[in-house]
Amino acid sequence: MEDAGIIELYFARDEAAIKETDKKYGAYCTAIALNMLNSREDAQECVNDTYLSVWERIPPHIPECLRAFLGRITRNIAVERYRKLHAKKRFGGIEAALDELAECLPSDENVERAFDAKMLADSLNEWLDRLGESDRMLFVRRYWFGDTAKELARKMGFSEAGVSRKLAGLRDRLREALTERGLL
Repeated sequence: MEDAGIIELYFARDEAAIKETDKKYGAYCTAIALNMLNSREDAQECVNDTYLSVWERIPPHIPECLRAFLGRITRNIAVERYRKLHAKKRFGGIEAALDELAECLPSDENVERAFDAKMLADSLNEWLDRLGESDRMLFVRRYWFGDTAKELARKMGFSEAGVSRKLAGLRDRLREALTERGLL
């Protein structure tokens, strides 16, 4: 079923909307949550919470891109669940990816005090737009979807060490770009 048809089902308050969403995007949402949580049960709970959230948001909201809408909701729910599950512990997985980025992003406190969050988001988007397709995909797969270096190497045809070097270079370039804009 096309996205427009699925959205129409939500507007009609037809529960088939959830079945159709799951059929078309269930594996996608599960992969996002699983990359964050490393637990199939927790990932499935996040996906179920995503469907509930979408049910509550549509209507009145009409997403421009249903896939991106679902991905963002799933990722936010998974990150929140991760934080709750690991409040006093530090594990690998997404924590490692977030730690890698921490060195080249301003702290939350500095962003709140000195800059509007939109300015940072706009700068990140402009920086991503200037990257080549392969670099952009690598960066987004690592830091948005939470793919490991091993998974990225397999998906993109690089060695694991090559992926790590490339990500380090991208983080350096991001740090430079944000420094030039006065965001670091």
